Amino acid sequence: MKRAAVIVHPRKQHDLAGFRADVTKTMTGQGWAEPLWLETTPDDTGERLARMAVESGVDLVISSGGDGTVTACAAGVAGSGIPLGVLPSGTGNLLARNLGLPLQADAALAVALTGAERRMDVGVANGRTFVVMAGIGFDAAMLASVSEKLKMRAGWHAYALSALRHLWDRVTRVELRADGGPPMQRWASGVVVGNVGTLQRNIRLLPDAVPDDGILDVAVITAWGVVGWLGVVADILLLRPKTIRLTRLTCRELVVDTRRPRPWEVDGEVIGPARQLRVSLRPGDLVVRVPGPGHH
Repeated sequence: MKRAAVIVHPRKQHDLAGFRADVTKTMTGQGWAEPLWLETTPDDTGERLARMAVESGVDLVISSGGDGTVTACAAGVAGSGIPLGVLPSGTGNLLARNLGLPLQADAALAVALTGAERRMDVGVANGRTFVVMAGIGFDAAMLASVSEKLKMRAGWHAYALSALRHLWDRVTRVELRADGGPPMQRWASGVVVGNVGTLQRNIRLLPDAVPDDGILDVAVITAWGVVGWLGVVADILLLRPKTIRLTRLTCRELVVDTRRPRPWEVDGEVIGPARQLRVSLRPGDLVVRVPGPGHH
């Protein structure tokens, strides 16, 4: 009898007991054993729990939470061959959106249990795993000033409100080395490295990014003030390939050195200030359950 581990962020569920009962009922109704139920804590956001689940011999690991929980679980199962199912319950849900996963719990659980399997790449930034995006500069500063309370009240609008606070942040000198090539000097507000390319509201920051192409897509953004950032927004919405405000490139490895310390983040989790972001890729390292022909 197949068995799954469900790793859940308990604070992302209004009725945790009800959610657990529903998931268990659906699984046992489809011939699965009662799931191994694991709850995240501030000390273990999911990576150690996922590793433990893999070592215990489960057939599937299901992550239920926001992007941080999904990324932590992905880090724990990557390289094992055990598939990861995703039950989105955050404000961003960027991996789910980019893979076309359902956001409703029952439909997402159906995909996790019976969906097709897709091998996707996994990024590593300064030693931290990411499946969506990593970045240094503006995006990390914006994320750092979004409170959980604001996210719960305003949803994705919380990110837009936070961005307004950082429109006048200073640009800084950066040096980029892609795949060990010659250094490129830029003035930049931020550098974003993506395994996938779509943000909330279907905004395609990295329109060519594909999660299983063995390549990282990079956006170097240079803007200051309202006019500068409106220009960036226009560049992104109009899918302009390259402008004075937005430079895109692709690589397998990237090193970004900044003149002064800037905050950096992986999949929405802000780590802190650093003067270097070192990014690499592990192609095809993660198996994810995605909608198959029978899923709508």
